[in-house]
Amino acid sequence: MSIAVNTPDLPLWQRLFFKVPVLGWVARDLLFGDKNNIWFALIGFFSLWMTSALTFGLPGLYLPALAMVPIIFVLLLLITKG
Repeated sequence: MSIAVNTPDLPLWQRLFFKVPVLGWVARDLLFGDKNNIWFALIGFFSLWMTSALTFGLPGLYLPALAMVPIIFVLLLLITKG
């Protein structure tokens, strides 16, 4: 009996993305891991954002939110399309 989890054959871009040390590990764990991992990832990202706000002040709070504007805009376009 094997401990390894059999994952489906993935495209090249996904295999390369999953090999990125921090982001790839989190993404792979979200896709193939426990369903509660999304909450752990959101808490981690929120904690990093608040740490940047404590470290850099208001720019650390505003700049990540400003960087998320194009992402939210694309998500809104995808929602209205489908």
